[in-house]
Amino acid sequence: MATVSSTRAPSLVLGLVQLGRPRQWARNGLVAAVPIAAGTILQPTVLVATAQAFLAFSLAASAAYCLNDVLDAHADSRHPIKRNRPVASGRLSRLQAVVAALALATAAVAVSWPGSLRWVVVGYLALSTAYTVSLKHQPVLELALVSGGFLLRAIAGGAATGTLISRWFLIVTGFASLFVVIGKRLSELVSVGPGERTRSTLSAYTPSYLRMMLSICGGVTVTAYCLWAFGLGTAPDRGVYGGVSVIPLVLAMMRYALDVDLGRAQEPEQVVLHDHVLQALGVIWFVCFWMAAIT
Repeated sequence: MATVSSTRAPSLVLGLVQLGRPRQWARNGLVAAVPIAAGTILQPTVLVATAQAFLAFSLAASAAYCLNDVLDAHADSRHPIKRNRPVASGRLSRLQAVVAALALATAAVAVSWPGSLRWVVVGYLALSTAYTVSLKHQPVLELALVSGGFLLRAIAGGAATGTLISRWFLIVTGFASLFVVIGKRLSELVSVGPGERTRSTLSAYTPSYLRMMLSICGGVTVTAYCLWAFGLGTAPDRGVYGGVSVIPLVLAMMRYALDVDLGRAQEPEQVVLHDHVLQALGVIWFVCFWMAAIT
């Protein structure tokens, strides 16, 4: 009996860790976008507040993944990859996953308390719950909700550090998020056959529709970024670095669109990790963006 218990404990811990999908915490790095754009990220107090926001959103995101896996267990069990998830495979029970979700959500709110960050975290938890329970089955709305989750991550960085967020930042981040999410759906549609579609909304989309939406969101993102970079309207002039940063940004979006069209962007994080050209363009863009922010 002792041997069975000692064997089951590590398996339970491993299952809970996998349920939270820590490898996807990288997307929570968006909380640093606002202080980076403001050029204040290296200030000790700002850095600590940004780390707090990162931790809060990592916990909140893991809570959302737990709930999602409970409700999608049956569909995931038919998917060639998702069937290996802890709940779908039967390594964890639905009850264990629900308890984990509640514990992680509570911890996320606790970490972000006090301050305005807690309201962003609560908003994210409400948004992700609505998405998971019902709205992920509604075409177009599900795209907006997923991209809204990315946008809230970016807003959290401003809320945690007390940094004002410009309208250009919100537009660029919002439509860039839509660009990534639509690309993910298009990649799924391209690479997964009709008989293997476990995401209900995929049957509502056509490749031509998603490609058109991808073009629109990409165009809005680049246009708004140019308005920021060249200091049009009421935005301050970003100098030569802001203008130059447009080039690697557009090339990176073109490269990502290629990965999407080839069906390689079902998991955007994996694209970033394995596409070395995209990585190089990202580094070049970040250097130009950082120089524009601090000069």
